[in-house]
Amino acid sequence: MLERTVTIVSQERDADSYFRLVLKAPDIAPLIQPGQFAHVRILPLKDALLRRPFSIFQVTGDTFSILYKTVGKGTEVLSRMRAGEELSVIAPLGHGFTVSKAGGEIPLLVAGGYGMAAMFLLAQRSPQKGIVFVGGRRRVDILCEKEFAAIGWEVRVATEDGSHGEKGLVTQPLLAEIQNSKFKIQNYKLFACGPTPMLKAVGKIAEDFNLPAELSMDEHMCCGTGVCLTCVIKVKSGDGWEYQRTCTEGPVFDARQIVWAVS
Repeated sequence: MLERTVTIVSQERDADSYFRLVLKAPDIAPLIQPGQFAHVRILPLKDALLRRPFSIFQVTGDTFSILYKTVGKGTEVLSRMRAGEELSVIAPLGHGFTVSKAGGEIPLLVAGGYGMAAMFLLAQRSPQKGIVFVGGRRRVDILCEKEFAAIGWEVRVATEDGSHGEKGLVTQPLLAEIQNSKFKIQNYKLFACGPTPMLKAVGKIAEDFNLPAELSMDEHMCCGTGVCLTCVIKVKSGDGWEYQRTCTEGPVFDARQIVWAVS
């Protein structure tokens, strides 16, 4: 974990309200592992004390990039920044994904919306290719489809309005793959990042079919370094449970350890 002032190399609109931001960070980039995140302070936003967490999307040489959606004042200001401007970054943070080994379990990646940002580096560094299931409300919410295909991954898409791919939730094609697979399902391992209801559904599928799964939990963070305890979730411990921090013990957790809130 390093705190550095980094320089924006480029910023481009991806689709609709999604943006790709490339940052030059020669000290940080070589340390990044799949599933880790960066805690960013937007320097032009003078009245904002808290940093904002972003999943790390890609790493190239001495740069890394984030893929984000404008959802509030902070990301709106960030989207207007240009090459040459600076940000304060603490990274890499958190416990990331386990990279699948060649000849090992076939990875099934499940991503909802900009949860896709946390999955690409995992796919890129995995010698064992698999299938990535991408979901969103509309076609414009489907990100990185071409990038995954370009590195040899099969991509299956689902949109809730049916505007692209299969109509419905992303867990539907995932479940169909597991139920109808030509492989022994024990050869699969699930990885997921996205909205909490989607993560819970993926965890249930993993439980039903006795499959290993790693989930990147999406919780609000303040400090990002384990001090404030704002981002805790319940995990199993002995005969009961305990709180663990998504910013340090997570954001990636073994699905079997998570204690889900009763809905």
